[in-house]
Amino acid sequence: MASEVDICNSALNAVGASNIISLTEDSKAGRICNQRYPFVRDNVFRAHPWNCLINRVELAQDTDTPAWEFAYQYTLPTDPYCLRVLEMEGEENGIEYKIEGRKLITDEGTVKIRYLARVTDPNEYDVNLVETLAAAMAAEIAYPLVNRASLAAQMLEIYRLKLSEARFIDATEGTPYDITATDFINARA
Repeated sequence: MASEVDICNSALNAVGASNIISLTEDSKAGRICNQRYPFVRDNVFRAHPWNCLINRVELAQDTDTPAWEFAYQYTLPTDPYCLRVLEMEGEENGIEYKIEGRKLITDEGTVKIRYLARVTDPNEYDVNLVETLAAAMAAEIAYPLVNRASLAAQMLEIYRLKLSEARFIDATEGTPYDITATDFINARA
């Protein structure tokens, strides 16, 4: 069972810093982890469509409509918060949509989406996501805590390796989706 503090402590251990007891503790490590964790978490989440973060929902149509181009708009989910729309039902058949702010706009009268959710309970994360998130935190906090650019660069490389490995493992679960050239390029990055 992982917690945000466990993830941050893994990052702190990787850079040779002392553990924290909570994200709100009054120490340099605690303050830096508290400040950076939500941003790093969301960035790692958006880097790959993690299976453990995917939700599906039918959106309720807004009473307001877009000013032009599309006929309908829908507010993206807030509970759990939608970080990234992965797919709209029917898009493989040429249905078009755009994301503008927190709205999905389209000409479709009903909308079902598959999206990447901001899941804040680390107990819901895959073990590879936990490890990747800890590596990303280590890369983020290395310079502010230890003041060594070489360590920060080393931690960034470890993060990239963990992300690549986790993407591969995560992407091989279940029946594969059709992969676009962009998805292939992003998975190899």
